[in-house]
Amino acid sequence: MAESARRRLKERLAARDALLIPGAANAMTAKLIETLGYEAVYLTGAGVTNMSLGMPDHGLVTLSEIAEHCRWIADATGLPIMVDADTGFGNPVNTWRTVRMLERAGASAIQLEDQVFPKKCGHFAGKEVIPAAEMVQKIRAAVDARHDGDLQIVARTDARAIDGLEAALERAEAFVEAGADVTFVEAPTSRDELAAIARRLRVPQVANMVHGGKTPIVPQRDLASMGFGCVLYANAALQAALLATERVLGALRRDGSLENVGELLAGFEERQRAVAKPFFDALEAKYRG
Repeated sequence: MAESARRRLKERLAARDALLIPGAANAMTAKLIETLGYEAVYLTGAGVTNMSLGMPDHGLVTLSEIAEHCRWIADATGLPIMVDADTGFGNPVNTWRTVRMLERAGASAIQLEDQVFPKKCGHFAGKEVIPAAEMVQKIRAAVDARHDGDLQIVARTDARAIDGLEAALERAEAFVEAGADVTFVEAPTSRDELAAIARRLRVPQVANMVHGGKTPIVPQRDLASMGFGCVLYANAALQAALLATERVLGALRRDGSLENVGELLAGFEERQRAVAKPFFDALEAKYRG
């Protein structure tokens, strides 16, 4: 199944029609993404850090935690998984091990970035990047580590916010030469910059749409016309859940009941369908007695 998923994602990215990939920080969200008809899911490192640790995206999540979440999502869905592997969790040798672990966990694509560890969210201030030559070695290690050639190595650069767009594009070109299958120039600040990224680089590109971030929110159809391989909405589900949870629990604290916020709550049966309870009921019946 993992090999088939990797092949599907590779083909979809190569089509350059801005495949929509929502992010998930847990398996239930990933199952909902699959049910809604999306073709891939993004395992968001920021989302795991926020939801599982209650901490900001400051490089605090570990490889073992990301691998565990990847395994859970791979077990719960048949979707290709693009995994946020931050900086590779160390030097090129650590990156080699990261790719080995995440490939075994079910990843279809692994995103690596060129920030100094501990990294920060791509739309935070105060980021730093490592020398381009060091990142090139990480990419070479990642390419060497994979067993399945369809596993996509996604090389992200955060240099736009530090050294400008041209420096970021030059880094991305070097990453392609090192073997990256896809590149990801983070935090461009205009439509013109987005178009220049897709036009300049010869491999499929990632566009990252962050609500409230530095990059303008551009519709999928426009990004497809530019030729982007995929569009990430990494934490849209998390932000929606955070807002709904705050409103529901705020009302419960204020009113002592949920009568005024029922429209924000999934029904009991809807909740059970989301986690495939009918399947497990049938499995239980099959093996009973």
